[in-house]
Amino acid sequence: MKTIEILSRHPENPLITPDDIPGAMQVFNPSPALFNDEIILLVSVVLFDCPYGGETRVARSSDGIHFRIDDQPFINLDKNVYPYSIAHQHVIDNRVTRIGDDYFILTPVATRNFDGPCTILGKTCDFNNYEVIDIVTLPRNRGASLFPEKINNQYFKLDRPGGGKGAYGAIWLSSSPDLVHWGRYRPLLAPFAPWGGTKIGPTPPIKTKDGWLVIIHGVHTPCDGPHYRIGALLLDLNDPCKIIGQTRSYLLAPEAEYEKNGVVDNVVFPCGAIWRPEKDELMLYYGGADTCICLASGSVEEILQACRNYR
Repeated sequence: MKTIEILSRHPENPLITPDDIPGAMQVFNPSPALFNDEIILLVSVVLFDCPYGGETRVARSSDGIHFRIDDQPFINLDKNVYPYSIAHQHVIDNRVTRIGDDYFILTPVATRNFDGPCTILGKTCDFNNYEVIDIVTLPRNRGASLFPEKINNQYFKLDRPGGGKGAYGAIWLSSSPDLVHWGRYRPLLAPFAPWGGTKIGPTPPIKTKDGWLVIIHGVHTPCDGPHYRIGALLLDLNDPCKIIGQTRSYLLAPEAEYEKNGVVDNVVFPCGAIWRPEKDELMLYYGGADTCICLASGSVEEILQACRNYR
């Protein structure tokens, strides 16, 4: 099995490295958004003097290639305020979704002595000010991703619950009347061989004429350790419980040097993508080896065709 030849790596990759942030050991796993004619990335940062507590910074660009990075964390959870007192560290791997004029952010955060990471919902209207809303998943749920509009008068999100270290992680679906109270959990996709047999995870769905396009990651664990790859799903527009397409192979695999070697080897990891319909272009920002930030782009129509044809 080989990579589907749809996405092309940008020649200036990696676009952001630890050298761009003073004191950084890692900068990785970006979630992108369009805001005021700029591309915004919420980037995960780990500093040398705080190796067990990652943070989120905002990176801004007018061309999508060259970024200015804020020098302070964007998300600050008050450790003195319940319930965030147990969930204020390692604030990374955000998923951003625009709904109306607001940008809603789902963030998996580490918890102290409470069964692993849970997901916090927050929002912003300007990427300068962050408002926390609530904890919206039970522990051991990473990678939750919001749909950008209601479906049948309900909000929906994709979840990635897990059973703990070494256990498999599947993608589930849940719904809510108000973005806070979630229920009607439904299994969507289990881990699959050969490139997603250990665990899989979603990103925010993109609405297309053919269905909801969901960029996913899949993890395969051979003898040399986990390998993270990127593929795609297609969900029914009116009933997102229905998978109507899926890439059989992967769209991107760790093949470049900056993807194969880093803090965590053999990782390409997405937290979202930007679709430019006028160009039929998907701009997929991703983390390379948990160390740097990269860009690959390609035709959405070709990805949809690959999903429809199980290619």
